[in-house]
Amino acid sequence: MLRFESPWMLMLLVLVVLALFLGCRRRSQASLRFSSTVLIREAGVSLRQRLMGLPVVLRVVAMLLLALALARPQMGTEKVRDVSRGIAIEMVVDRSSSMSAELRYRGRQQTRLDIAKQIFEEFVKGDGSNLSGRPADLIGMITFARYADTICPLTLAHGALSAFLPTVKLVDQESEDGTAIGDAVALAAARLQTTQETLARQVGAQHDYEIKSKIIILLTDGENNAGERTVQEAADVAAEWGIKIYAIGVGSSGTRTVRTPLGNWSVPFGRGVDQEALKTLAETTGGLYRIADDAETLRAVYEEIDELEKSEIESTRFVDYREFFPPFLLAGLGLLVLEIVVSGTAFRRIP
Repeated sequence: MLRFESPWMLMLLVLVVLALFLGCRRRSQASLRFSSTVLIREAGVSLRQRLMGLPVVLRVVAMLLLALALARPQMGTEKVRDVSRGIAIEMVVDRSSSMSAELRYRGRQQTRLDIAKQIFEEFVKGDGSNLSGRPADLIGMITFARYADTICPLTLAHGALSAFLPTVKLVDQESEDGTAIGDAVALAAARLQTTQETLARQVGAQHDYEIKSKIIILLTDGENNAGERTVQEAADVAAEWGIKIYAIGVGSSGTRTVRTPLGNWSVPFGRGVDQEALKTLAETTGGLYRIADDAETLRAVYEEIDELEKSEIESTRFVDYREFFPPFLLAGLGLLVLEIVVSGTAFRRIP
């Protein structure tokens, strides 16, 4: 499905055609007069003379391409998704320095944060095996260290999550390090509380989409040591708004690769999970608390959550658009540059 984001810019095409028409009607006067042109006609017409109109053609085509680029052509793919009755899910991920501890997953050592991102993406999109994906659910992501940040707002367009995940990185400044579990959970709860407004902007206020439940999946490997809100305060807010919290603690210990003159060494790393705090979050809100000592256990926890939270579905339509103006823009600019070059060299006119 092709459309133009700014179709009114196509009016420029009319101006280009009009300018070309007026240019063709304008007659140029001879600069030099000859008593007879017989000898000139007998001399024939060179290739350069035959191509004297090339600069004008290049300019016109360039202007047409630039007009199309300004209209922003977009190609859309219509998809039918079953999203009548779904679940609003906020993924809350710890990105503090302790998440740099490494675990083994799929044959290689990776940081806890990288593994968490991979398994979360499989949870959302499915893996063709035990995780079937969450196509009917509103899903967003919040990360935290000393401060909590919304990385991806609640959305049904799950393709956006894949674009946001690479931006989730470990903190690289000591001033930003810490573990503000209370603030992160409170922010996630606030986002879920306004879910209906978010949904109305995405599928339209008239669409009959029912939110079956609201949940927070919290993943951390530390204890609450930063932020303004305590874990209990955040739990009480979530419980008041009917939001369940699935609290996952990623092992009390891990390893981190350290480079030394004698080679790379894996050393123990990690302060440990505040299990009591995570139990408080789960018990206060009617959720679930689990500890994952390794990557496979973490994956199993996501599979358990996937089984517990099921959506009832019905069809609605979405169209994802991709921008196609860059090729038109680059081609137009390239032809303009070419027109300037040939007009000043091979096809230069005097005067």
